Amino acid sequence: MKQFIAFVKKEFIHIFRDVRTMIILLGMPIIQIVLFGFAITTEVKNSRIAILDPSMDISTRRITEMLDISEYFDISGTIHNADQIDSVFRSGKTGLVIVFGHDFNKELIRTGKSQIQIIADATDPNTATTLINYASAIIQGYQRELMAQWKVQGMITPEIKLLYNPQMKGAYNFVPGVLGMILMLICAMMTSIAIVREKEMGTMEVLLVSPMKPLLIIIAKAIPYFAISAVNLTTILLLSIYVLQVPASGSLFWIIMVSLLFIFVSLALGLLVSTLTNRQMVAMLISGMVFMLPVMLLSGMIYPVENMPAILRWISTIIPARWFILAIKDLMIKGVGITSVLKEIAILGTMALVILMVSLKNFKTRLE
Repeated sequence: MKQFIAFVKKEFIHIFRDVRTMIILLGMPIIQIVLFGFAITTEVKNSRIAILDPSMDISTRRITEMLDISEYFDISGTIHNADQIDSVFRSGKTGLVIVFGHDFNKELIRTGKSQIQIIADATDPNTATTLINYASAIIQGYQRELMAQWKVQGMITPEIKLLYNPQMKGAYNFVPGVLGMILMLICAMMTSIAIVREKEMGTMEVLLVSPMKPLLIIIAKAIPYFAISAVNLTTILLLSIYVLQVPASGSLFWIIMVSLLFIFVSLALGLLVSTLTNRQMVAMLISGMVFMLPVMLLSGMIYPVENMPAILRWISTIIPARWFILAIKDLMIKGVGITSVLKEIAILGTMALVILMVSLKNFKTRLE
């Protein structure tokens, strides 16, 4: 029995000595329950909407107020003519526009009928459908209010218009997300494992005593994954356009350039993981926690970022895939110019430089 207890004690000591593995084993359940508990939700809250109200009468102001006090909407501003509708959608400032007709209240009192146009950004079909349902329910609530308080029988008919994806195809939303996830998986995870494998097998020291500089050795190991990711990028784009019928409305050149920038960021992340670990299993665990789960849950690939608590929204800002997906959606689906995604490009570029500098510094320190 004493020998058995000694072996058990030895195993505990062996586990506790590996601090990074302990952090992963104890921290993973906490991170997963927080992410799955708060990020996974079918509700859409705090969505930005814009109002076009040429009437400015008692009915339109009341409906606007009901929309504003709802937990589902946040009125980002008003627009003054129909020509501004496309520009506010392309700028990403709103996901829904409510357009009231002229003399809205007069028509409602005189004829008992009036119309509201609900225009939605359908690049994410699920979110667009949910927002339309929320807005329609609020409009119906105003009709019931008219009956209860003012004894006015009014029929307000919402007219639905879907931009960029009138067929409500799910591929329009998932293709940019899947592209980001695949590139992250190939570049970051596989690069980190490849370098850690050299450390684990003891062959990295052999490579470092070769005439080549350490930086060139790392670049040489990263180039194949860059090439494979470029092939994957080409394959996904061809399948998306010709099989899934997802339009490439913007410049194909800039779509490729932004994707290559994201590949570079992912390679830098893989290098960073390789400097933090010496075992392939630990590298895979870190890659799974730090790359896969955040990309799926916090990048906006599946669940809108606006729904999440403030802390998760802040965390999502440091996830490269979020900015890549936003840029690709705008370029591919909305057909915007490169100037409209300069913010996303600047963020990805800054991330690439910072991660690469930290990674190379740590790598040299560990291997000297």
